[in-house]
Amino acid sequence: MIEQSTPLRLTGHRVLIPGGTGAVGEGIVRAYLAEGADVVVPTRSVERADEFRAVLGDAASDKLHLVVHDYTSFAGAADLAAQMVANLGGVDDVVAPIGGWWAGKRLWEIDEADWQSAFVGLATAHMAVARAVVPVLTAGGTYTVVVGASAQWPVPGSGLVSMEQAAVLMMQQVLAAELDGRQRTFSLVLGPVSTRDVAGGSDWITSAQVGAIAAGLAADDTQPSRVVLATTHDQIAEALAASTPA
Repeated sequence: MIEQSTPLRLTGHRVLIPGGTGAVGEGIVRAYLAEGADVVVPTRSVERADEFRAVLGDAASDKLHLVVHDYTSFAGAADLAAQMVANLGGVDDVVAPIGGWWAGKRLWEIDEADWQSAFVGLATAHMAVARAVVPVLTAGGTYTVVVGASAQWPVPGSGLVSMEQAAVLMMQQVLAAELDGRQRTFSLVLGPVSTRDVAGGSDWITSAQVGAIAAGLAADDTQPSRVVLATTHDQIAEALAASTPA
């Protein structure tokens, strides 16, 4: 038997990762499982759950809890939070890599379907999870959102993404002000991400690094709420160093 060389930092933590089956979410799920956490990942279907378990391979331990659930409405997210409390006893950490990319139209060319899917739907999903989970989040727990760099500067032709990500970034900052240190909250602002779907360049952050940063922040209770930039090589290195135990 191979002994664990370093103690697992998140043993006993109950973690919710909505959006965890995505390509960026995979790295986050792997990181929390590797640190000993119980990880709840909602999926759209049993088939999707089986596919994701196969993607994870040996990393899919008995600490992984895949649940078929739609968390994207207020009622759905509230039910998911209630299920976590009932089945696991509470929620200690949330990481929300919810969303995707949208491109192709200038703002005056979008139609109502674009608006509902690329802005309203994604912003609602983030808000639904936050309002459902924050009231039951344990003292000292963490709430982390994952957004793209479009949250901070405009991307022509992808204005709805820029707007929605900026709204989520501000949601996290308002949460930090309202929580006033009782729980900690972070935004991870990412540049392009190398994932199982896109290899990317040498200067891109990887999904594994995103997971390492998020898990490290959760494990270190001295880390204060803040926005964590990871869009350049130097920023990525700084974020990783801050989340790695000395």
